[in-house]
Amino acid sequence: MTEVSSLTGRLLVATPALADPNFERAVVLLLDHDEEGSLGVVLNRPTPVDVGDILEDWADLAGEPGVVFQGGPVSLDSALGVAVVPGGASGERAPLGWRRVHGAIGLVDLEAPPELLAPAVGALRIFAGYAGWGPGQLEDELAEGAWYVVESEPGDVSSPFPERLWREVLRRQRGDLAMVATYPDDPSLN
Repeated sequence: MTEVSSLTGRLLVATPALADPNFERAVVLLLDHDEEGSLGVVLNRPTPVDVGDILEDWADLAGEPGVVFQGGPVSLDSALGVAVVPGGASGERAPLGWRRVHGAIGLVDLEAPPELLAPAVGALRIFAGYAGWGPGQLEDELAEGAWYVVESEPGDVSSPFPERLWREVLRRQRGDLAMVATYPDDPSLN
């Protein structure tokens, strides 16, 4: 097997050619990527369910909109917490219940008491389910041109307007990739 260069902490941005309805115009934050596979959460799929309806103790820390996001098509009955800790604390300075993934972005132990994290957390999102790929599966999709791989920013996790995230992430890229942000929702209407 060939060596896999980790994309952990980067964004997968669906190309207009990606036909899978689960990922149409999706922006996925990769939380783990290695030779065993990949796991991420879709950052721009809010649901109508309030965080307080399923994880009442975490509702006050959830950023706007304070709803649960559909993290992907796998394990929709499970919840993942992703939080931004300003300064990207690590080691002894990392708050209990938070594990750094990349920079200031990390995973939250939803079994931990929220008050342990409250002073340190700048933004929190709760995701139902996740996106997952087996060994080599994501690399195959990348080779087929299904995804753009770009750098993440802490604000991507907590965007108050998730429906704009696909265009915003593309717009901040350099060169021709920024022009993809203007791709019409329905190209047949052009």
